[in-house]
Formats: sequence, C-alpha cells, structure tokens
Amino acid sequence: MVGKLRHIAISVPDPNAAAEFYEKTFGMVRAKEYVSEFADVVYLSDGVMSLTLLKFESEVLAGKDTHPEGLGKEFVGIHHMGFLVDDVEKTQKLAEENGGTYLMGEMPGDSKGYYEIKYRDPNQVMFDITHSGWAGAENEIGAKK
Repeated sequence: MVGKLRHIAISVPDPNAAAEFYEKTFGMVRAKEYVSEFADVVYLSDGVMSLTLLKFESEVLAGKDTHPEGLGKEFVGIHHMGFLVDDVEKTQKLAEENGGTYLMGEMPGDSKGYYEIKYRDPNQVMFDITHSGWAGAENEIGAKK
C-alpha cells in the first residue's frame, strides 16, 4: 500500500488574499478556483502539492458537527490534508483498524470521477483519501519530477 501526501486545505477568511501571499512568497500558481454554495475555493500548486484555500459557506462541510470544539465556518487554520492512495478500500480498512473515524464521502461507482473520502485520525485531525487526486497536485503514485 502506497500513500503520498499531495493536498493540504487551509480554512481562511479570504481565499484570494491568502492565495496572493502564497503566490508572491513561494511562487505557487493558481491551478483552479471557483465559488459554490458550499465554499469559495482557490487551488494553488507548486508542481507536486495542491494547497487549497477555502472559505466555507456550509457549517457541515466546515466540520462543525465533528470538530472537537464545535468550530465551523469561523475556524481559521489547517482544515485537513489529503493522501493520494493506490488502494482506496485497503486504506479505508487500515484507517479504521488504526483508530480513524469515517466522516463522509465515497468512491463513485465507476471510480473515475473526482471524490474525497474524509476521516478523522485518533487525534481528531481531518484527512481525506482518493486515488483521483486534486487540482494542481502530482496525481500519480510513484511519479518523479
């Protein structure tokens, strides 16, 4: 089983202002951005990692129901990290066997669409797994630059 860290999501009050900081400071580039009923989102990339900047509009997606302190949209900080895995079902089993708690998400039936399956680790840190990847990330297991 192989897992590669390829995604970190940060909850911020203004994704565009935050993006400017990472663009100007670290040379990251915008890979994608959109506004939805759930969140304002900017994806940045350094060519390997996807850094996602989120301003949540939904308390549920912000994690209020499962946050240890009941924080939702008002939370600012690292929201979750994401792992690109080669075997989703095996990783789900391992996560649960090792004390992880399933939160939401599922792999689409055809397993070709975009998806994230969210968990909390034993310390309540949120993470997600996928085999389809994220905008701006190197989305191939074993890929070399």
